[in-house]
Parts: sequence; C-alpha cells; structure tokens
Amino acid sequence: MGRDDDSVAPPSTRGKIRCRSQATIEMGRNLVRYVIVLLALAGVVVSGLALKVHYNTGSEPCRLNDKWDCGVVNHSPYAVFHGVPVAAIGIAGYLLIAILGFLRRRGPLLLAVLVGLTFALYLTNIEAHVLEVWCLYCVISQGIIAVLTLLALVWLGWSRFRGAGI
Repeated sequence: MGRDDDSVAPPSTRGKIRCRSQATIEMGRNLVRYVIVLLALAGVVVSGLALKVHYNTGSEPCRLNDKWDCGVVNHSPYAVFHGVPVAAIGIAGYLLIAILGFLRRRGPLLLAVLVGLTFALYLTNIEAHVLEVWCLYCVISQGIIAVLTLLALVWLGWSRFRGAGI
C-alpha cells in the first residue's frame, strides 16, 4: 500500500493524490525538455561566436594567454571539416538538437547528442594534444553538449521507466 492507493484515502481525497503526483511527473518531463531546448539554443550562440572568430582577421576577444586563444584554434586546419567550418556544423547540430527536443523525439535526440559529444571529444583531443591551445567557446560548447547528453539519457530513461509502469 503506497501513497497512490485510493482504497485507504478518505473519500474526499481519492484520486487527488494520484493526479498531483502525475502532474509533478509531467512538469518534470517538460522541465527537462525545455532545459534541453534552452541549452541547445545556448550552443547555437556559442557556436555563432566561434564562427565569428573563424572569419575574423583582427585580434580575438577571447585571447586570454598563450594557452587560451580562440583565434589559434579557429584558424587552424582542424577548424574546417570537408570545407565547412566546424562552428557552422555546431550551429546546425545544436539547432537539430533544439528541434528534436521541442518535438519530444527522444530517440533521435539521444543519437544527435551522442554524435555531437563524439565530435566535440575529438576536437577537444586536438586542442589538448595537437594544438596545445584551448578555445574558450569550444570548452563552453563541450560543457553544453556533455550536459545535453546527460539530460537526453535521463529523459529517455525516464520515459522508458514510466512506460514500463514502474
């Protein structure tokens, strides 16, 4: 006998406890969905800033020291993938993630964030071991895609858990 068992609840409260807990669960699922969309839009902004650095020929606003310089990273040969700036790929990827999150497409969303995380880890490895210079925008993007991956896993797991009636 749990809290949701109407047989022990007074007649005036039967059904209300269950509805309240279902409403809380629904609100939590929507919160995760909206956080995913907002983080993906933040990723679009960060990728847009990195794209601006990619095309900028002047001094970079995010050059902090010899180890933190977005200009070095975004002007390197690794900043382009098959002729497309990596930052532009990031913008497209984050827009896809936002759309999939908004449409509640959990499976495709998980696939998209896993591809994004894999690509971001590849680029992070290049920053750490090849260029030995970090881009602040890239590190922020790496954090965003990592959190998006965790949220997508939780959201998908939550729906499977609930769908199993557990």
